[in-house]
Amino acid sequence: MSDIKKVVLAYSGGLDTSVMIPWLKEHYDNCEVIAVSGDVGQGTELDGLEEKAIKTGASKLYIVDLVDEFVDDYIFPTLKAGAKYEDYLLGTAFARPIIAKHIVEIALKEGADAIAHGCTGKGNDQVRFELAIKAFAPKMKVIAPWRVWELDSRDKEIAYAEAHNIPLKINRETNYSKDKNLWHLSHEGLELENPANEPQYKKEGFLEMGVCPEQAPDQVTYLTLDFEKGIPVALNGEKLKGSVLVEKLNALGGANGIGILDIVENRLVGMKCRGVYETPGGAILYEAHRILETLCLDKATAHKKAELGITFGELVYNGQWFTPLREALSAFVDVTQETVTGTVKLGLYKGNLINAGVTSPFSLYSEDIATFGESDYDQMDSKGFINLYGLPIQVRAMKQQNLL
Repeated sequence: MSDIKKVVLAYSGGLDTSVMIPWLKEHYDNCEVIAVSGDVGQGTELDGLEEKAIKTGASKLYIVDLVDEFVDDYIFPTLKAGAKYEDYLLGTAFARPIIAKHIVEIALKEGADAIAHGCTGKGNDQVRFELAIKAFAPKMKVIAPWRVWELDSRDKEIAYAEAHNIPLKINRETNYSKDKNLWHLSHEGLELENPANEPQYKKEGFLEMGVCPEQAPDQVTYLTLDFEKGIPVALNGEKLKGSVLVEKLNALGGANGIGILDIVENRLVGMKCRGVYETPGGAILYEAHRILETLCLDKATAHKKAELGITFGELVYNGQWFTPLREALSAFVDVTQETVTGTVKLGLYKGNLINAGVTSPFSLYSEDIATFGESDYDQMDSKGFINLYGLPIQVRAMKQQNLL
């Protein structure tokens, strides 16, 4: 430990990283601690962060504005892939690599001896952070206090904070583990640890990005989304940059109870974990993009893309963003999106997303061919197709029945 003089800490100002600043100084010979926060759209969570970090022992705090890069280079490529992990829209998962990448940049600039993070030894984020660190600083030491310290519960962390006069925005009754960014908000812990318990959706302060469907308006809210090559570019006809568009969709979706997910997911480290996710804008974008693709992609491409979307989602979830396979899959996705351009109309109603119409200049749908009315399609063509398509089945049956 004596060779560690300067530590860069991935700092959110939450419970874990708040107590880590004094803990690191106590256990690493009063080392210098530089706090780094990546702004990926946490909003008011960043308020007062510098004063808090300095008061608890950090020499300085960097707050790096990553919002637009986060949306354009991480969220939208994942959206275009249609990638999910067990219905989870990867809100925490794809925020970690961008934050870790910039923390490494600051650590190298500052000449730090180690990077510290607040991830628990039970979670996925430790993997995501450390794989990104390995990608950009393969020799950098990593300190993960949760894997070694005596504060092996959130109650003990709160007691430590109280003993060291560290201000917290939570107490033992509101001690959920939360992660918030522009894309989502996750909730874990307390009564959610028992899957038999219904989440307290109606309790004031539980949901932060919207309301539960029961409390949503009794009328449908309609919107239109324009996409160009798979990327959302306009809301209700207004051209918007990505981060602003997501922010506006969060407001619309949240007000209508959209994007609430309660799942027990399979963590990378082997255990199952129950969490509640709020992703109002993301849920709208994923559904609109899916609907548009049904018009613009041929069958073989759509089916292969859906298959590879599972792999893409697993890579993101498992912290493998900075890998050749993820980059190769993104290149594949980009080719599939060349014709995914058009407009989708959706109705938002009490947690539901209703397809209210879709158009595209690259539509592969032909009303003239698909119609139940008269068309140029020769229905007799199907007889020869069925005979050829079914020939292996027919031959096998004839062989089994001694007809050959």
